[in-house]
Amino acid sequence: MVLWVFGYGSLIWKAGFEYDERVVGFIKGYRRVFNQASTDHRGTPEYPGRTVTLEPEKGAQVSGCAYRVSGYDAEQLVLSYLELREFEYDVRAFVDFYTEESPEEPAITGVLVYIGSPNRLKNQYYLGPASLQNMASQIATARGPAGPNYEYLFRLEEALYEIGCEDEYIIELANEVRKLLGVYEDGSLVAFEDGSLQQAFEDAKISQGYEDKTQYEKQIEKYDSLKLLDSFDDRMLFDGYERILS
Repeated sequence: MVLWVFGYGSLIWKAGFEYDERVVGFIKGYRRVFNQASTDHRGTPEYPGRTVTLEPEKGAQVSGCAYRVSGYDAEQLVLSYLELREFEYDVRAFVDFYTEESPEEPAITGVLVYIGSPNRLKNQYYLGPASLQNMASQIATARGPAGPNYEYLFRLEEALYEIGCEDEYIIELANEVRKLLGVYEDGSLVAFEDGSLQQAFEDAKISQGYEDKTQYEKQIEKYDSLKLLDSFDDRMLFDGYERILS
């Protein structure tokens, strides 16, 4: 038996499990958005951070990495790990995976991907969209057990850069967060590993919390996600797949 897992967020730079092969490529029909809450890694229940999820969009594609895990025992171990790591994501879908060498025909089929859907009845961690400024403010200030939310964003930007992907949405959001932090860097944050930027971020003395949480919550509640829900339903993501582990 062979299990393939698609990573489009933190799995790109930190899989967290042993795998036999890592392939760079993309999936079609989705776009990457920072609409999912993180309450246990990059935020708290009181002040959630934002992490990426996938949103259906015709003609769009999302770059990332597919990981191959072989053998029943290894598969079960990885699935158990991912069920814990991705517990805030309510959909387990199987998608086609393409590569630069095979952009029209799937290089791999049946690749498992974890998605936080916009269905608030099934996904309590869905934050929904926000303006660039509000989203950047939330990411700049949120902090959880795994570290500050901005670190997640910057690591994602760097990881995408390293696999040859320039996601304009991620770049724009990261630049806005840098403005709030008072840190300006050209290109990817390659200096993050040596601690120099880490110190710069700490010197910025980012405060915990939001300027106006009530206003933010009202904005989220006003968002009408029916269009997204219909799109997900059309792709049979809600009811067409059973959970991997019973």
